[in-house]
Amino acid sequence: MKRAHLSIILFILVVLLPSLLHAQVDKILIPAGTPEDQALQAISNEQDGAKKLAMYTDFLQKFSSNPAAVAYGNWQISLYYQSEGDLQKALDYGDKALAGSPRNLDILVSQAGIAQQMKNYGKVMEYAARGGEVYNSIGKATGTEGANQGSADADKAAAKNSYEYLEVTALNAIANENDGKARMNCIERFTPAFPDSRFADQVASYAMVALSDLKDMARLVAYGEKSLATNPNSVPTLLLLANAYAEDMKPGSAVKAAMYAQKVIDLSKADAPDADRSRKLSGGTAHSTLGYALVRQEKNAAAIPELKAACNLLKVEDEQSYALALYRLGFAYAKLSKVAEAREVLTEALKIAGPVQAPAQDLLKRVNAARSK
Repeated sequence: MKRAHLSIILFILVVLLPSLLHAQVDKILIPAGTPEDQALQAISNEQDGAKKLAMYTDFLQKFSSNPAAVAYGNWQISLYYQSEGDLQKALDYGDKALAGSPRNLDILVSQAGIAQQMKNYGKVMEYAARGGEVYNSIGKATGTEGANQGSADADKAAAKNSYEYLEVTALNAIANENDGKARMNCIERFTPAFPDSRFADQVASYAMVALSDLKDMARLVAYGEKSLATNPNSVPTLLLLANAYAEDMKPGSAVKAAMYAQKVIDLSKADAPDADRSRKLSGGTAHSTLGYALVRQEKNAAAIPELKAACNLLKVEDEQSYALALYRLGFAYAKLSKVAEAREVLTEALKIAGPVQAPAQDLLKRVNAARSK
């Protein structure tokens, strides 16, 4: 029975001395036959949850001088409260477990899952980032040369599932965090914890959107240009930079917007017979941004075919993007004093409920006023 119990908890190994760690990962071992092991066997045989909780509480008091036992006991209490739906207590006890075993991937995975249930995305990122740092430290401690490296590689392979779970959980936290500042805080923790992430493009896109929402143009451009240095053909990054430059009133920004938008048009090939919705949406958005950038440069005649192309691509793919392209086309027509054309496309834009309606209505009033003169 003791051997069976030991096999069940072998995934929990004792914390080894730092000088002996080649993997830099905390694990816990409750050796078979010890008083701690005997107490845990008794707890595992108890079927009543409330009684089991009381026994774990007694276990913590009885073995308070054993850091491994305390860490394990707190973790099990955390899991009990999670199963009961008391997530705050689950998180609190999990933190106590981490205090005794701070580089334990199993506990970090557990804590990230609890925080995700709570929709506490800052905490999710905290645990995920700590887990990523632990994983990336495997094999980097002194003394990993030679035979030890093989053991470190095995440990890294064994920890890969935990690492990938934390990576996905962290990405979900970024995606679900609606506050721009909080989202950027998450992203800034994600990047070093998960270098060369398979989700690098998605994270870069979220960063660009967050910085755009924060209206932090300098930081947005710096982040975007850095991302493009790694992946110069990232369509999401190119689109966000193009849009940011198109809205920026500084001299030269419209030219940069046009350059990035044109690159997206070239990459997306939205007019190709095999173009899917994503490519059509990217191409249509790029045509719209390019047209607006040309209007900003007073190249209104050149802007019109770009904005028409945007309308053709976006009409079916995205209603709000279509409305924006219509508004921009109406603006270009108005600047060329093509009143009838401006009136037609602005009237079409007004049929689409959303943020473009108000500026389209205002511009249409001005177009009609000019027509009556």
